[in-house]
Amino acid sequence: MKTVLEIFREITKIPHCSFKTKKMAKYIKKFAKKEGFKIEIDNAKNILCYKKNRKIALQSHYDMVCMGNAPKIEILEANDTLTAKNSSLGADNGIGVAMMLYFMQIYDNFEALFTNDEEVGLIGVNNLNLKLKAKKLINLDSEDEKAIFVGCAGGLEIDGFKNLKKKSIGEGYQFYKIEVTGLKGGHSGFDIDKNIKSSIKVLSSFLSNKRLKLIEFDGGEKMNSIPRFAYAIVASKEILTAIPNIKITKLDKNYDFYIKDFKKILRFLNSCKQGVINFDNRFGIPKDSINLAIVKINSKIQMKFFVRSLTNKGLEELKNHITTLLKLENYDIKYPTQFASWKPEITKFAKKIRKMAKQFFPDNHFKAVHAGFECGVLKEFFPKLKIVSIGPNIHYPHSTRELCELKSVKKVSKLLNIILKKQ
Repeated sequence: MKTVLEIFREITKIPHCSFKTKKMAKYIKKFAKKEGFKIEIDNAKNILCYKKNRKIALQSHYDMVCMGNAPKIEILEANDTLTAKNSSLGADNGIGVAMMLYFMQIYDNFEALFTNDEEVGLIGVNNLNLKLKAKKLINLDSEDEKAIFVGCAGGLEIDGFKNLKKKSIGEGYQFYKIEVTGLKGGHSGFDIDKNIKSSIKVLSSFLSNKRLKLIEFDGGEKMNSIPRFAYAIVASKEILTAIPNIKITKLDKNYDFYIKDFKKILRFLNSCKQGVINFDNRFGIPKDSINLAIVKINSKIQMKFFVRSLTNKGLEELKNHITTLLKLENYDIKYPTQFASWKPEITKFAKKIRKMAKQFFPDNHFKAVHAGFECGVLKEFFPKLKIVSIGPNIHYPHSTRELCELKSVKKVSKLLNIILKKQ
């Protein structure tokens, strides 16, 4: 029988970036079939595995945020932790997947729901066409061993875009590539209140204070990541000097045109809010937030905002705020992704899970989170379903600093074993 860690190591060898999960789905199906589980798959490539006894459901998503060298993942194990060399690790949510597969080797009294493309807007679960029979569900996508999660923020992606005009640069200019370096990055939900600098804001601020002409701008990596990298190509008659977090490289290549309204665009980027907007004192987490996730400027400008709120009303207010700003600047607008908030609810099931968890985590507590669990969507599909979310300690997900604590994985696995044994 394979251990959780052995299964996770196998998972890291299989490419499973969001939108590219075909091989991982094949692995899950093969594993489940070997253990005698029936398998159902919908058009969104969500996978439901079960036997006759469907008393409780376990759920994880099987895609990952690929940063750095990922999907080529080289695991580094030291001091009872797992990290990856120059890439995200994929413990979010690979550890949850590994635990579910592990228990499929032991128990037949649960149904296992593996959802697809969670990291790019909960696409899989939003298009779920599979029927859960269990009345209770444990989501394994949280990253704090002491927390019994009972609520989460909803989220909305807002895209603004328009074509840009160019002008001739003229003579006497030198060309430079300006790069933002040394920023930490992080999850735009879990880490939005940690004062992590945005590469887009750092770069737009630097460019605004210089006498130059903008040719190209590219910042941000993923919709739900705080931007870590950004660069711009500029023309300048002055010698540009590097400062902390700004690298400047002189280019041999010449450019003929620059962005006509670049000063207005930079003012807009500088004025955009980034970070926590309102705070929820009851749960000690952000209530509303805005992440300016991606900006690309060349012959056209494309920008992507991701807003979050603990309430659907708050989500609508943030939507109206960003939409109004974009319309004032004559942007075309799309809303590719939206998911509902999971209203915090401390049920009898949640209290029972907390009681069982005390032997491993004596100071555990109920918690809501400023991130988009699939629980909110599942609750909409199955209103009577009682849901909690638990998971081991995973630090800095969605970044090359991602770290998973092995002792925590073992404890959460033992807790799940007790839960399944008592069904």
